Amino acid sequence: MNKSPLGLFGKYLSLWVALCIITGIILGNLFPYFFQIIANIQYKNVNFIIATLIWLMIYPIMVQIDFTSLKNFGEKPKGLCITLVINWLVKPFSMAALGILFFKYLYADWIDINEGKEYIAGLILLGIAPCTAMVFIWSQLTKGDANYTLVQVSINDIIMLFAFAPLAAVLLGITDIIVPWQTLTLSVVLYVLIPLIMGILTRNILFKNTKHSIIKFTKNIEPYSILGLLLTVILLFGFQAETIITKPIIIILIAIPLIIQSYGIFILAYGWSYLWKVPHNIAAPASLIGTSNFFELAVAVAISLFGLNSGAALATVVGVLVEVPIMLTLVALANKTKHYFNN
Repeated sequence: MNKSPLGLFGKYLSLWVALCIITGIILGNLFPYFFQIIANIQYKNVNFIIATLIWLMIYPIMVQIDFTSLKNFGEKPKGLCITLVINWLVKPFSMAALGILFFKYLYADWIDINEGKEYIAGLILLGIAPCTAMVFIWSQLTKGDANYTLVQVSINDIIMLFAFAPLAAVLLGITDIIVPWQTLTLSVVLYVLIPLIMGILTRNILFKNTKHSIIKFTKNIEPYSILGLLLTVILLFGFQAETIITKPIIIILIAIPLIIQSYGIFILAYGWSYLWKVPHNIAAPASLIGTSNFFELAVAVAISLFGLNSGAALATVVGVLVEVPIMLTLVALANKTKHYFNN
């Protein structure tokens, strides 16, 4: 029987996440001011506590990346092609379609039409913001190719700089989109660039690229990666604890199209990868990138466009709440179906 690369944390990760969700909700309702203080430690809607925890999550992964091998990523174009098509030609439009279907038609008798429009806008903002940081964790949990995952994320970030505003304008039906460029830039720097630089320094200066030393070092710090994830879950659910308790029905209604979108996108990308004979260590991360979201950016744009207490902002927050549990089920699915792929 193969042991989880993350030991006890990794083996029972779903259980720990469930406990952290409950803990976050309880603590958020018992000590709301404490969580408000933490929530206010931010700049341009980027929370530095969350950023530090995400950095803690992905730094061990960055250390494992062999940067000299990145020049060869063009030899495996299929995974990159799947990622880009799913993220930019499928996901934004499928999310918009699901939002309209549910909030304009299926929920028409329950939700005011103007509120429904704001919820649709929030879902669209999630759909056009592919994951930047958390995907490194999902890639690690599926034993994905860390080098290739870095390339996929980097190219997605570059495209997002140019495609986010036009897609938002088209799908939201407005042209005066205010993209918080400082939020976007700062997020990429904090979640990708800084851990990447630290990974390079660790490999080439601290260990001089000695493979045995690097493996030993990353094995020792890997548990901290999961600890960062669990603490992030506690904070995210703590921030929204009052909303979860006071508006449980609307959260469920918003979550339904998000859940359908997540599983649908994953099945599409994963199935495409299987039919195209993409190796599992590339297929799994490629599919998970399209499924998860850059929720920091989506929340920031929703707040700047529609206001802090808007339906759009609430929809993006629900996206944050449902993402981790959904992604863990998809990680489990990817791991259980690994034997169907040729590696």
